[in-house]
Amino acid sequence: MNEHRRSGRQARQAERAHKGGGMGRPYITRNIPPYDIMGEESLQKIEAAADRILAETGIEFRDDDTALDLWRKAGAEVDGLLVKFPPGMLREVLKTAPAQFTQHARNPANSIQIGGKNVVFSPAYGSPFVMDLDKGRRFGTIEDFRNFIKLAQSSPNFHHSGGTICEPTDVPVNKRHLDMVMSHIELSDRPFMGSVTAEERSEDSIDMCRILFGSDFVEQNCVILGNVNVNSPLVWDGTMTKSLRAYARSNQAAVIVPFILGGAMGPVTSAGAIAQSLAETMAGCALTQLERPGAPVIFGNFLSSMAMRSGSPTFGTPEPAIGSMVIGQLARRLNLPLRCAGNFTTSKLPDAQAMMEGTMSMLSAIHCGANFILHSAGFLDGLLSMSYEKFMLDADLCGALHAYLDGVKVDDDALAVDAFAEVGPGNHFFGCSHTMAHYETAFWDSELSDNDPFEKWEAAGSVDAATRANKAWKRKLAEYQAPALDEGIRDGLNDFIAKRKEGMADAWY
Repeated sequence: MNEHRRSGRQARQAERAHKGGGMGRPYITRNIPPYDIMGEESLQKIEAAADRILAETGIEFRDDDTALDLWRKAGAEVDGLLVKFPPGMLREVLKTAPAQFTQHARNPANSIQIGGKNVVFSPAYGSPFVMDLDKGRRFGTIEDFRNFIKLAQSSPNFHHSGGTICEPTDVPVNKRHLDMVMSHIELSDRPFMGSVTAEERSEDSIDMCRILFGSDFVEQNCVILGNVNVNSPLVWDGTMTKSLRAYARSNQAAVIVPFILGGAMGPVTSAGAIAQSLAETMAGCALTQLERPGAPVIFGNFLSSMAMRSGSPTFGTPEPAIGSMVIGQLARRLNLPLRCAGNFTTSKLPDAQAMMEGTMSMLSAIHCGANFILHSAGFLDGLLSMSYEKFMLDADLCGALHAYLDGVKVDDDALAVDAFAEVGPGNHFFGCSHTMAHYETAFWDSELSDNDPFEKWEAAGSVDAATRANKAWKRKLAEYQAPALDEGIRDGLNDFIAKRKEGMADAWY
């Protein structure tokens, strides 16, 4: 792509952002409704199955005596580690959870609304490896982690800085959360996520936010998210429940997510996996409300399938995608914000398989009504690898989805009746006044697609999409500029990190 063409695209994108349409918004307010695929009778059957699982089989809560005490006081049946819940109990507890909340960014213009008709795109989360076309697949480093934050910050297609975009394996396990949170704060002025791998790491993440925003502000407002996972099937371990309670008691939002691999951690049938996930997620969400009624919480879900002949996980397949549509309906019946699906693939390269599987699963997130879409970009290799090129290709898709979620505007100008009178039968619209008035902003314009004639593309070197993406991420990193950060806050955060690191020896597992 030549510089003139690229600068023209950037000018059009800047114009859209200036006018408040297309990209460049702190979050999306959808103008298309979520898609309800399941009728009332079937929804009630799934809810009844979840109630039976909760009441008859129960869920184990391990290594967290406080959680067991909270359940006991709330009226659940506690027998050792096993907790059983009377039908309707969890739904009653969940009535104190807000249907929508604000996560504040250090730049107030980038604060987001989670819930309702709002949609937030966030990068992928949790990969131990990274890859690119130049160096191949390798363990992630803190430099890679910081690079992906820079790429997300540089794109108008995202609204959130994310969390553990990749594991910085060159930093000790017990200290890397400090460097990760600091990287989000320094390199982005969008909302971000904190650590959940130990209660004290969750508390460190929140304490750093107290330095950034002020303790009083944090007490009254959500400024950080913690993504916690159920140990499916039907086990909540203490590491996760202590972290979710740490976020809740500080009035910060826990994202409650079961990861159900059909045939391994749950049934192979979609309805059974959905019922299981509903039971597990309701329990986690309700625990946040027992810790602090009114604390923000996000109802999360991650359905997946497997290759039955080999036992290998598969991602971006149709069954979890359509299952996500049902999850959306169930979350709306609970009146809770939703995190569901994302851009999933098992492909090992940023290729046709990756984009096919990723688009299928990403569209399920869009149509199921997800409010917070984690894993919006970069996910490759079944989430084992974070890909630089896939990140850029997915960022482009996220840009297209802004326009998709805007729907179709209908007013006198959009209907263009006067333009028909000006052009008349048999003539083209290219030079008419209506076209010229909308020329810069009429259509979404991809940063990476090649729309030239074949001969021109071939003469320019027959460059494929992954190669264009490779050039794009390098250019974005070269052009990146960090948002300003108050030096007093920076010094306070660095002092906090130094003191915390001094108090512990390096641990690598």
